[in-house]
Amino acid sequence: MKLGFACKYINEDLKQLYPFKATTRTRFLSLDNDQRTALIFTLAKNNLTHLYLILEQLASQPEDLRMMRIGSDLLPLYTVPEATPLYADFLPELHDLFKRCGDFARKNNIRLSFHPGQYSVLASDNPAVVDRALEDVEYHALCASLMGYGRSFQDFKINIHMNGKKGLAGFRDAFARLSPAAQRMLTVENDEISCSLDDVLQARDLCPVVLDIHHHWVKENEFIKPDDPRVALIKESWRGVRPVMHYSVSVEGLIPEQGFPDQAILGVAKTKLRAHSDYYFNDTLNDWALSFGDFDIMCEVKMKNLARDKLYARWLTKQ
Repeated sequence: MKLGFACKYINEDLKQLYPFKATTRTRFLSLDNDQRTALIFTLAKNNLTHLYLILEQLASQPEDLRMMRIGSDLLPLYTVPEATPLYADFLPELHDLFKRCGDFARKNNIRLSFHPGQYSVLASDNPAVVDRALEDVEYHALCASLMGYGRSFQDFKINIHMNGKKGLAGFRDAFARLSPAAQRMLTVENDEISCSLDDVLQARDLCPVVLDIHHHWVKENEFIKPDDPRVALIKESWRGVRPVMHYSVSVEGLIPEQGFPDQAILGVAKTKLRAHSDYYFNDTLNDWALSFGDFDIMCEVKMKNLARDKLYARWLTKQ
């Protein structure tokens, strides 16, 4: 079992090491063309350099901890129409940095992923929204491909939600428009509001299903178990690749520090239960998450690798 963290690497002093840098569209558009190019080139080079430094940190840790989600701002503003052609001009200068990251990750068995934002809605009933979502997924696929991924099924994970008024039919139509590399990398996740686990399982013939156990609890008030028949279907959707699940818990103070919380007793709105905690403070829930022994776990928690490390320490006591 690998335990991963998302986007930011934090040291024991609670400082983010090797941060990605971004800029606003407003600032970018206020510059002339040469200044725009210089800005996004500098930011992209910084981010690729810092990604490599984070990967070096992971390579020094046990293999169980070599897993991370890369921040989507690796190439800041890439999909902004005024920026895309500028990137096309200098992107070849960054190819070696991309390749260095991918080669190093594969050599050290580091599992990598992206998670496009909530506005990437492939199943929207608005064609313009779908077009932008496809563009966003393809941007992430480009970054992964430049690192040498996308060549075999699920050698890299690009995870999205299936929300949108057109549902499965819309998702299926949009999926067919993706490049082969993006299709090989795409996964779909259940969410806490619109698409249940049963909903996303309908797409399992297209791409693997990522089980988010916290989302499932928020939506259904059910603590799904590893022997649930739906879990077997999730595993099948990964076609022999080790599946990934997401684990988070509600913010400290909203649920008890031990035991399985019952929403009927808590009386807390689902919108509040959605938010992620700083640390994994409830060992009943931790042991439940760790009981999914056939999965790698992406830790969605505010204190990132520090919280992951505490969960890992709990896992070691169970071995």
